[in-house]
Amino acid sequence: MAAVNPFFSFLLLFSIFFPLSASQPPRSYLIDCGATVSRVISGRKWLPDGDFIAAGAPKNLSLSVLDSTLSTVRTFPVGNNNNSFRKFCYVVPVYRGRKYMVRTTYFYGGVNGNAHPNPPVFDQIVAGTPWAVVNTTEDYLNGMSSYYEGVFLAAGKTMSVCLGANKYTDSDPFISALELVLLPESLYNSTDFTQYGFSLIARHTFGHTGPIIQYPADQFDRFWAPFGDHSPALNSGKVSVSGIWNQPPIDVFQTGLTASEESEAMELLWPPYPLPSATYYVALYFANDRDSPSGRSLFDISLNGVPFYHNLSVTADGVMVFANQWPLSGITNVTLTRAPGSTVAPLINAGEVFRVLPLGGKTHTRDVIALEKLKEGFENPPLDWNGDPCLPPQYSWTGVVCSGGTRIRVTTLNLTGMGLSGMLSSSIANLTALSGIWLGNNDLSGSTPDLSSLKRLEILHLEDNQIGGEIAPSLGRIKSLRELFLQNNNLTGQIPGSILGRPGINLRTTPGNPFLSGPPA
Repeated sequence: MAAVNPFFSFLLLFSIFFPLSASQPPRSYLIDCGATVSRVISGRKWLPDGDFIAAGAPKNLSLSVLDSTLSTVRTFPVGNNNNSFRKFCYVVPVYRGRKYMVRTTYFYGGVNGNAHPNPPVFDQIVAGTPWAVVNTTEDYLNGMSSYYEGVFLAAGKTMSVCLGANKYTDSDPFISALELVLLPESLYNSTDFTQYGFSLIARHTFGHTGPIIQYPADQFDRFWAPFGDHSPALNSGKVSVSGIWNQPPIDVFQTGLTASEESEAMELLWPPYPLPSATYYVALYFANDRDSPSGRSLFDISLNGVPFYHNLSVTADGVMVFANQWPLSGITNVTLTRAPGSTVAPLINAGEVFRVLPLGGKTHTRDVIALEKLKEGFENPPLDWNGDPCLPPQYSWTGVVCSGGTRIRVTTLNLTGMGLSGMLSSSIANLTALSGIWLGNNDLSGSTPDLSSLKRLEILHLEDNQIGGEIAPSLGRIKSLRELFLQNNNLTGQIPGSILGRPGINLRTTPGNPFLSGPPA
């Protein structure tokens, strides 16, 4: 394979669904993207996606598919290149501070029409962290779907999974299915998920030539793909694996790859494609029921010639060896070398490799809450106002400009001429890092809020709206304010003297506002 393939292909998708009480999030979600009604498929309930996303259009495929979850998709309009770097987010209730396996599935089905016979390329984002570039072209040309899987920590009460149109996106991004599965604390517990996320590169069961091992064999609905094109293979029947943190299913230990009894070493090129230079989590799984009373299985493990583990002893109880952050690049050679005194040839049953993703951070919580309340006041907020408002930086919300560094704040808000209607929420006053607000040429109503908490505010444009009531006198207490445009509204009463008397302020209240007057002489 010429390039890394960060996902796997598979036509049948299943997941795990444990309903709890209505006051708690489910342990897992199966979301059938583009579907308008719930469906029970293979005994499991798939939910329509309308409750989790406000943008995009549901569509039915005209192609016949084996898996009915692939028969619908949701697409997201990108228009022309001016709309690049817009993101569209599913927002799913979760348990704060818990790990989730997140899986997205894509089957194009030609939904963007004859002008776009191939699937678009776009970005995939979790919260503020870029996850992967979605390119399903090769799989689609082979009549197959594609899936991506990762492990991420829920930093809040919701988790956002977003699709982003980048400069290479030539038609509407799409998605077929989204799954979130709550994972127990033990799984992958050597990694600090407050700092990192995982993106699955490979998960294989060696020596296995049958179908993918999945739920119910794997209670967490992970897919263990067969990797049986190496010999010699072995079959195990008496292993009793227990106590391995990552809890692989017992089925993956029923087969394995081994060296011949005459060989001192076994080499395995795995993952079966070159990897980009990055840091990876590597976990290898072993179980052996071939020990005799007079011997045992001992071997050394190296990756690309670098020692990975020394004198590994494998029994029927099973064992896992892993590395949290292991640098890999290109083709990976896994070598198992028989240790002195071992009477059994080296063997391996299964393995997982994840790319380790440094998390992108998050916008200051105060600003996120304020923007969410501001959004609630709008009757027609921008379609991409979901997920993290500032991150990734190229995917900040429409009209939102943020600071850099470790403390991410919203610094300007520019929604001029966006056709917004509804109320201007007083929550805007909680965006205390704002230096500029441009909300002119919309259809906003309500009154001018108390913005005296915005100590850095220099520019406030509310012109050409339907804002009524009196001008808040508190505006005059903002010492940094130098430009205040309020013309063409429905303001009444008197212009506060604290504003009129301010030197250096550019104040516009006319035309419009016929019932607004200056202070009494």
